[in-house]
Amino acid sequence: MSSSTRKPRLLLDENVRFDLYRYVQNEGYDVVRSAISTSDHLLAKRTIKERRILVTNDQDFLWYPRHTIFSVIILRIPQYDGSALLSSFSKLMAEEKKFQGFAFILYPGSWDKEKLA
Repeated sequence: MSSSTRKPRLLLDENVRFDLYRYVQNEGYDVVRSAISTSDHLLAKRTIKERRILVTNDQDFLWYPRHTIFSVIILRIPQYDGSALLSSFSKLMAEEKKFQGFAFILYPGSWDKEKLA
């Protein structure tokens, strides 16, 4: 991503490894973590208000209509595999350009991209 391209803003759900938060923060992303026990509805609402991509392990967000969530990345990488998480996430951020209105399912080394309903 060139320095003239603005990095996406991120909202990390409470269920995401802290390693990812530390990594994206060090990479210069505008990132915030959700408070413990924040409802799914409030997380989705915050993504719209702040134009942030929600990063979560919670697959329920795949069913949110596009007018209720900005974008979501569902992590399907084993929680114990921090290096696969960081390298896969980094690759997704470097290669994808359009996030708004899409859901991404991130696997080790690859991802699926779907339009939100």
